[in-house]
Amino acid sequence: MTEERDEIAVVGAGLAGCLLACFLARRGYPVALYERRPDPRTGTVERGRSINLALSERGLDALRRIGLDGQVLADALPMRGRMVHPVSGEPQFQSYSASGDRAINSISRGALNNALLDAATALPGVRVAFDHRLVGLDPATGEMTFETPQGKVAATASVVLGADGAGSAVRGQLLAYGLLTESLDFLDYGYKELTIPPLGGDFALDPDALHIWPRGTSMMIALPNPDRSFTCTLFWPTHGTASFASLGSPAAIERHFAEHYPDLPPLAPNLVDDYQHNPVGVLGTVRCTPWQADGRVGLLGDAAHAIVPFYGQGANCAFEDVVELDRCLDECADDWSAALPLFQQRRQANAEAIARMALANFVEMRDKVASPLFQAGRKVEHALERALPGRYVSRYELVSFSTTPYAEVVRRVRRQHRVLGAVAAGAAALLAGAVGVAINRGRRR
Repeated sequence: MTEERDEIAVVGAGLAGCLLACFLARRGYPVALYERRPDPRTGTVERGRSINLALSERGLDALRRIGLDGQVLADALPMRGRMVHPVSGEPQFQSYSASGDRAINSISRGALNNALLDAATALPGVRVAFDHRLVGLDPATGEMTFETPQGKVAATASVVLGADGAGSAVRGQLLAYGLLTESLDFLDYGYKELTIPPLGGDFALDPDALHIWPRGTSMMIALPNPDRSFTCTLFWPTHGTASFASLGSPAAIERHFAEHYPDLPPLAPNLVDDYQHNPVGVLGTVRCTPWQADGRVGLLGDAAHAIVPFYGQGANCAFEDVVELDRCLDECADDWSAALPLFQQRRQANAEAIARMALANFVEMRDKVASPLFQAGRKVEHALERALPGRYVSRYELVSFSTTPYAEVVRRVRRQHRVLGAVAAGAAALLAGAVGVAINRGRRR
């Protein structure tokens, strides 16, 4: 017999919330999942909001712990590198790993959410309340107020955990009580989705790669789906020329894509309709502190530290949050007043590290991947990884194919670059010395 535990409220039945419910139920907690939207398994997905995920090792590590990795990967498509599409010429493949066999996994956000929701609701002690929008929270008592189609509903929990995304209502309530500070840094860029359907019953592009069209101040990516379509995402400025705001008429849309993405229009028959009717989403970084109040209310995932999507780590990072919170509960013997501050102490520097790396990777994807100099650098990096296995590991491999803490990734890459710089300087000095000796010998002759 285990001791009877008080119910934990998890606000947000998205990816992080459902995974968290699974971990908490495994610890013996009754869990109430509250979600402002209808059940996604029975409703319709909002147009242009599917955003495929790149599931990598950190996310898979979390799924393995609840035995869900095999089921999820059955619906995923491995991508072993980037396929870079220039304006003219043939696409070029850039492997993600030195060995060429490691992959990140393209998966539908909706499919993954449904799998996690099914897993959570199958566990004893987990209940879900859909169409419940949090409008009130007393952090001192755990009393909550929700708006529902039937009117306002009150509920109470011993601990309230906000896993409700970048626009977190839980964070908003803590802010209203003056219990935290936040900063929202939005990019002057937005995103819009397009679709490439199957061509002749097969993939229209290579399904083993993440496709990218780098265009300097903007870009487009495309990820494969199990139905042999591709979900494309435009990342464009929101204002100015060559922005979402600058293209109004079908003719202008067609001209722009014919000029800047000439291989896309023949593959996307619904291009103009998708462009005109799919919404433009916002991109930004959310920071706040503290992530908890009095050991009773806590934040995790995007609710605590939303990042831009350019390293494919948003969901992976949120899943890693759940693993770390579970570890903190172990170490604190389920004392939430100790576990929640410890969780923030362990994760905040890592969240900041991946937030900065994601912003830097946007510049790399948008501006650098098509550069011959960048491509030569990646070849050198892969050669070093093969020559020094385990001793030299690229930033991308450490982020995507390991669970090395993000902050440690930054420190390790910095150390590696310092060593390489010193080696290069030493080699240059030796070369200069050898040249000097040869010149002197020539003079003496």
